[in-house]
Amino acid sequence: MAKKFACADIGMSCGFSAKAPSEDRLMEKIKEHAKKAHNMESVDAQTAAKIKAAIKEA
Repeated sequence: MAKKFACADIGMSCGFSAKAPSEDRLMEKIKEHAKKAHNMESVDAQTAAKIKAAIKEA
Protein backbone atom coordinates (compact mmCIF):
# COMPACT_ATOMS: atom_id res chain seq x y z
CA MET A 1 0.00 0.00 0.00
CA ALA A 2 1.17 3.53 -0.75
CA LYS A 3 2.70 5.71 1.95
CA LYS A 4 2.46 9.45 2.65
CA PHE A 5 4.29 12.03 4.71
CA ALA A 6 4.01 15.75 5.44
CA CYS A 7 6.68 17.92 7.05
CA ALA A 8 3.91 19.43 9.19
CA ASP A 9 3.58 16.03 10.90
CA ILE A 10 7.01 16.59 12.48
CA GLY A 11 6.56 20.26 13.24
CA MET A 12 7.94 21.85 10.07
CA SER A 13 5.97 24.64 8.42
CA CYS A 14 7.24 24.42 4.83
CA GLY A 15 4.08 22.80 3.46
CA PHE A 16 5.84 19.80 1.87
CA SER A 17 3.95 16.54 1.51
CA ALA A 18 4.59 13.48 -0.62
CA LYS A 19 3.21 10.07 -1.50
CA ALA A 20 5.02 7.02 -2.84
CA PRO A 21 4.31 3.35 -3.43
CA SER A 22 6.74 2.28 -0.70
CA GLU A 23 8.42 3.66 2.42
CA ASP A 24 11.83 3.38 0.76
CA ARG A 25 10.73 5.45 -2.24
CA LEU A 26 9.04 7.96 0.05
CA MET A 27 12.23 8.34 2.09
CA GLU A 28 14.12 9.11 -1.14
CA LYS A 29 11.66 11.94 -1.88
CA ILE A 30 11.88 13.22 1.70
CA LYS A 31 15.69 13.22 1.67
CA GLU A 32 15.73 15.13 -1.63
CA HIS A 33 13.29 17.68 -0.19
CA ALA A 34 15.33 18.01 3.02
CA LYS A 35 18.44 18.75 0.97
CA LYS A 36 16.81 21.35 -1.27
CA ALA A 37 14.38 23.07 1.11
CA HIS A 38 16.03 22.64 4.51
CA ASN A 39 19.72 22.68 3.48
CA MET A 40 20.30 19.28 5.08
CA GLU A 41 23.14 17.35 3.46
CA SER A 42 21.85 14.19 5.12
CA VAL A 43 19.05 13.07 7.42
CA ASP A 44 20.45 12.02 10.79
CA ALA A 45 19.18 8.94 12.62
CA GLN A 46 17.05 10.91 15.08
CA THR A 47 15.30 12.87 12.32
CA ALA A 48 14.85 9.71 10.24
CA ALA A 49 13.17 8.03 13.22
CA LYS A 50 10.77 11.01 13.57
CA ILE A 51 9.99 10.88 9.86
CA LYS A 52 9.39 7.12 9.85
CA ALA A 53 7.08 7.43 12.87
CA ALA A 54 5.04 10.06 10.99
CA ILE A 55 4.65 8.07 7.75
CA LYS A 56 1.05 6.97 7.19
CA GLU A 57 -0.83 4.72 4.80
CA ALA A 58 -2.00 6.70 1.79
